[in-house]
Amino acid sequence: MFAPAARRALKKNKTLRYGVPMIILIIGGSFGLREFSQIRYDAVKAKLDPEFEEKLKRNKVSLESEYEKIKDSAFDDWKNIRGPRPWEDPDLLQGRDPQTLKSRKA
Repeated sequence: MFAPAARRALKKNKTLRYGVPMIILIIGGSFGLREFSQIRYDAVKAKLDPEFEEKLKRNKVSLESEYEKIKDSAFDDWKNIRGPRPWEDPDLLQGRDPQTLKSRKA
């Protein structure tokens, strides 16, 4: 196909050896990324279950309605309780006596 001299010249040319594959990778990656990004937009356009859509329409919860529910709550006397780590006993951490809890369970 190619003469040996031409093939040797192509192997020595750094642009053809390294540059062209890099350009192909960049352009091919762009097309691949476009296809994967399109999946996200297609999923948004997909139809939901009709029963679920009705439930969403009936449930009229807004930020303002939730604010009205908690507006009058008193947060002055709250206590910050740290959750237990896997190796800690949750009863001791939260100030409960484990002996009292064991006697209640029995």
